[in-house]
Amino acid sequence: MSRTAAEIATQPACWNRAVEAAATFEGLPRTGERVAVTGCGTSWFMAIAYAALREAAGLGETDAFASSEFPAGRTYDRVVAITRSGTTTEVLELLGQLKGKVPTVALTADPKTPVMDAADAVAVLDWADEESVVQTRFATTALAFLRAGLGDIPGVKSVTEAAVDAELAVTEPLPASVVGAEQWTFLGRGWTYGLALEAALKMREAAGAWTESYPAMEYRHGPISITGPGRVTWMFGVLPEGLAGDVARVGGELVARQEADPLAELIRAQRLAVALAESRGYDPDRPRNLTRSVILP
Repeated sequence: MSRTAAEIATQPACWNRAVEAAATFEGLPRTGERVAVTGCGTSWFMAIAYAALREAAGLGETDAFASSEFPAGRTYDRVVAITRSGTTTEVLELLGQLKGKVPTVALTADPKTPVMDAADAVAVLDWADEESVVQTRFATTALAFLRAGLGDIPGVKSVTEAAVDAELAVTEPLPASVVGAEQWTFLGRGWTYGLALEAALKMREAAGAWTESYPAMEYRHGPISITGPGRVTWMFGVLPEGLAGDVARVGGELVARQEADPLAELIRAQRLAVALAESRGYDPDRPRNLTRSVILP
């Protein structure tokens, strides 16, 4: 088993621990605050998911930006940064620009990195850190931590319930037709759009796969043209009416497990990325052209 696969399997336990940690952490956004969430790569996609969840919970306006694209002219009550390594250049530069102007909180896996001084408050999720270059459990645990701090959200399971679904997601066999496909398109709505973006990124990072991701309702506005026999359309969350018929009409295979929490479904996509990488002779622990943290000169 690759190190990445082993880390993927620990996510249910990590999420349950995140629930406990969130209950005692005092730096999370408060009700009514105008909040921005930021990160790079996978962390940015988790930021997108959290921002949509917080607004769905009715707790306040919440935006998400890649750290390199943060709008300097906007005013926020609090900024949340997600950075596994604590060394990502764009995140540290942004936190430096915000220092003394707006309260900041960072989520990181390493308490011995510059982010500890760059942010006003830091949640250290070191028990979810990873050896693999490709992020899996830290990213989902960071989202679970933030999600747990939101309380009850209409139409969304609790993190504890999601962890139960995740127990099945780490062991259930993947359909051979999905593993053997030539192309995968991931879809989401609301907070699950961030998960769709992340699923596609995992496939590209680990396996060099041809993947795309879109808001589910945008899929029929062009992207469906790529779907056909031997290609998969994978929906995170509730399937829009009529979409199943559209995928079937063009000969694609639809994956839509609406009974499972979408974050647990992301685990299945992570496992697919590892399985595909191994089938192609790639090492999922050492993806091509990637490093654990992007540090600019």
